Amino acid sequence: MNKVDKVNRDTIDGIIKYVGGKENIKNAWHCMTRLRFDLYDNSKIQKDNIEKLQGVMGTKSQNNQFQIVIGTNVESYYEALNNKLGITNESPKNTQNKQEKKGIVSKLLDIVSGVFGPIVPAIAGAGMIKGVLSGLLALKVISATSDTVIIIDLIASGVFNFLPFFLAVSAAKIFKTNIYMALAVAGGMMYPTLISAAKAGEISKFIFLGMPIPVINYSGSVIPIIIAIWALSYIHKWVDKIMPEVLRTVFTPTLTLFIIIPLTLIVIGPAGTYLGNGLAIVIRALFAISPILAGVVVGAIRPIAVFTGMHHAMTPIALQNFSENGFDMLMPMMFMANMAITGATLAIYVRTENKQQKSVILSAAVSGLLGITEPALFGVLAKHRKAFIAATIGSSVSSAFIAAFGVRLYAYITSSIFSLAAYIGPYFLYVVLGIIIAIAVSFAITYVLVNKKIETEIELN
Repeated sequence: MNKVDKVNRDTIDGIIKYVGGKENIKNAWHCMTRLRFDLYDNSKIQKDNIEKLQGVMGTKSQNNQFQIVIGTNVESYYEALNNKLGITNESPKNTQNKQEKKGIVSKLLDIVSGVFGPIVPAIAGAGMIKGVLSGLLALKVISATSDTVIIIDLIASGVFNFLPFFLAVSAAKIFKTNIYMALAVAGGMMYPTLISAAKAGEISKFIFLGMPIPVINYSGSVIPIIIAIWALSYIHKWVDKIMPEVLRTVFTPTLTLFIIIPLTLIVIGPAGTYLGNGLAIVIRALFAISPILAGVVVGAIRPIAVFTGMHHAMTPIALQNFSENGFDMLMPMMFMANMAITGATLAIYVRTENKQQKSVILSAAVSGLLGITEPALFGVLAKHRKAFIAATIGSSVSSAFIAAFGVRLYAYITSSIFSLAAYIGPYFLYVVLGIIIAIAVSFAITYVLVNKKIETEIELN
């Protein structure tokens, strides 16, 4: 057993123990940096003991969901957790504790984080390639008509074009329904006959048993497939319940698909599309009123959104913008927020005297530059409210600055310093200046507000 394995296993053993034991865990999953738990009884959580474990950077309770911040190596910890628990997305039996009812907002946030968390690596990797391609084309390094561009675009755009399939798998796990039935629903939405008709624009609808099916291109769409898989989870169970046992193997999936796919194409898909378009319209309206105001608002809410786990709610809006408009103006602001958080963390680094603490704080700052801000937020800024405020101000100022110049992004990409390649073109200078503003403003305000050397221990584990 190597050292990393031992740390993982010892930490996981401690986590299971301090969240109330295996019998208290209803479900567990992870996003890019956090282990997320759905527990039967949150009163059993021993938060202080969990935060002392090796590798744990912090904890957060949000909307009846308990989150443990691990960092970029969260997947290895989740694998160790999965080996211990044998997670199958089925809730363990427990008759003594009842899960506290969640509000609609809590449920929606759980769904969004659960659906998008697992697929972020795919869309982030493809987005980075797409961004680099845009930069190469802008610099005229390669010809837009070359076969090389065709292949690179194929690599980069495949994920986004067939996004409903990725979301179908992830949503099926969240809603506890059959993954392959979910893929069948996505296949119906993405069938070439429908997509080609939508692209041609020659007809507006098909007629199915006297009912109109709107012709819509669901490539890259987000909300319709998530709602469809949610409906599938109920329809499949209902059909299976009423179907005689001897007929279930063949006729349960047959009837389920015959119900859910037409329902999706007639009602759910169009409704989800209109809802997604509505969210995009709200964002555009905010920019229409004042790009600077939009920057201030989005920049201000981004740090606290990441801290509370609500930042996942912005992902479907950004993806909808890419699908609908071909560009997005929210993600550049997310980039600025990450840089502002990094700037405030660097100021704490300067103000800290203890060499061991400085090393860990610097690591958190570097993670922030690379687009992972949880170590900085939970490990550093959460312990220094003035620095958190400074990061929020820096995020607002820099976001307002880039919004004033109309900075936009043409592909989904993680908000790290390496994302600069995606901005090569007319907005590159403004993005660079925005980064400088974000880091400088948050650093300066933190340095002034935290005006004494920090000698107290910062426990970052």
